[in-house]
Amino acid sequence: MSLKSCILALSLSVAPLAALADEAKIMVMDPYARSSTPSAKSGAIFLELMNNGAADRLISASTPVARMTQLHTHQEDANGVMRMIHVEQGFEVPMHGSLKLARGGDHVMLMGLTAPLEDGDTIPLTLTFEKAGEVTVEVKIDQTRKPEAHGGHGDHGAAHGDGHGAHKAEDS
Repeated sequence: MSLKSCILALSLSVAPLAALADEAKIMVMDPYARSSTPSAKSGAIFLELMNNGAADRLISASTPVARMTQLHTHQEDANGVMRMIHVEQGFEVPMHGSLKLARGGDHVMLMGLTAPLEDGDTIPLTLTFEKAGEVTVEVKIDQTRKPEAHGGHGDHGAAHGDGHGAHKAEDS
């Protein structure tokens, strides 16, 4: 077998492994939202993203229960006041790492609620990733969540709690 044939055979046998290594494998853990009052115009969704593959980016989210859904974070201004801001570029989900969307930090913001978020209900949420594409999960409305011990800012929900299940996304 010639050197050229050996290199070709080796590259063909390694190619499927390289494709698997690049595949984004995102798991959506414990998605939840706090309940809202009937007059509330906004809400927030919290969850944890576990990435078992190549780095990816959460670039948008949508749900039929809100007129607009954005990815938000909290940022301190020059006066020490925490403000929510839209993160247009989305959130990096590191390779073989995780990203926690939690009270006082990164979260999915729901604006223009079309109905109250009632304790015990579930709502659909579609997350869009650069590599993994769209992933739809059911988000539990859970009023029993408590704020983290170190506190958070705003009234958009509570800390990440114990798992209610996981959803997995893979590239097609």
